Amino acid sequence: MFDPTTKVLVVDDMMTMRKIVVKACKDIGFSDIIEAADGQKAWEAIQAATSPIGLVISDWNMPNCTGLDLLKRVRADGRYKALPFVLLTAESEGHEVAEAVKSGVDNYIVKPFTPELLQRKLEETHKKTTTR
Repeated sequence: MFDPTTKVLVVDDMMTMRKIVVKACKDIGFSDIIEAADGQKAWEAIQAATSPIGLVISDWNMPNCTGLDLLKRVRADGRYKALPFVLLTAESEGHEVAEAVKSGVDNYIVKPFTPELLQRKLEETHKKTTTR
């Protein structure tokens, strides 16, 4: 699993959903969690972070910059291309999941989700990203 001191960036335009994800992350053991309300603010936070962000958990559908657009920006930038990235989505359409996989997402979670599912997906993501 990720080290509990890993800096986690939670991105969602709905404050309630951000709070749910942040609480689940804290329950898992993470202690350094920052939030952003959309992909543009998240991109700014990634670039401005004084210590590196070690995990992004982002909603897919957001104004200004979607989670998929944020993922593409992250993967296109050599400084961040290996950053573990999990998309949260209400979409379970096969073509959308395929697009996210093609764009380099490490894992995705379909809403609604349980804290246990989030933990399992983060464990899968950690295993996947430490072997690349």
